[in-house]
Amino acid sequence: MPSSETPAATVDPGSRPETIGVFRALLLDMDGTLVNSDAVVERVWRSWAVGHGLDPDEALKVVHGRQGYATMAVLLPDRPMEQNHAENRQLLAQETADLDGVVPIAGAPAFMEAIAALPHALVTSANAALATARMNAAGLRIPDTRITAECVGASKPDPEGFRKGAAELGFAPADCVVLEDSEAGIAAARAAGMRVLGIGPRAAAFAPDAHAPDLTGVDVRADATGALAFAPVRQG
Repeated sequence: MPSSETPAATVDPGSRPETIGVFRALLLDMDGTLVNSDAVVERVWRSWAVGHGLDPDEALKVVHGRQGYATMAVLLPDRPMEQNHAENRQLLAQETADLDGVVPIAGAPAFMEAIAALPHALVTSANAALATARMNAAGLRIPDTRITAECVGASKPDPEGFRKGAAELGFAPADCVVLEDSEAGIAAARAAGMRVLGIGPRAAAFAPDAHAPDLTGVDVRADATGALAFAPVRQG
């Protein structure tokens, strides 16, 4: 996928995408995996944390990968869940309206186009409106099959979303590979019985089955039977 003029991504020896092995379907997280929305997340959640007398740096350590109400439950464990859901609706509206700095993860546009005909689903903690806004802002194709916040009763690290994604595509969990960046997301994928390709610097700390710094050079190949595998990443 990378051109000869663009150096390919490098990954640690023994942790290349191709070490994942053969699979049948891809389940894709959005924020941090396909879309870099860190600027918005930091603006919104720092403001929320300060407003509740919390250390914003500590708050940001648990934000990624979870639905907002679940983050609030971790940070304010004694607060009624109804209040968390109410505030989460407010923050979702803020995040949906604030697209400044939302950009694709390196290699994401080419990756999404390359897998268009392969079995894949988006599995995100964002609701449908936020997922649509961010994918559009990043110029990325939105998968036909998607599991958003409205589709599940529990947030990552609960495995419900990934299990539903696999079921929607018609594959067993063991046949799916998850692309994720966050601790909560990787834990959810593992709990669902799936292999994990970690994307980006956050993922490397949580022992995914394999790791890539971004999507540049991450190439999926299908054989005549429909079996999928990651092609070896060329070193730049």
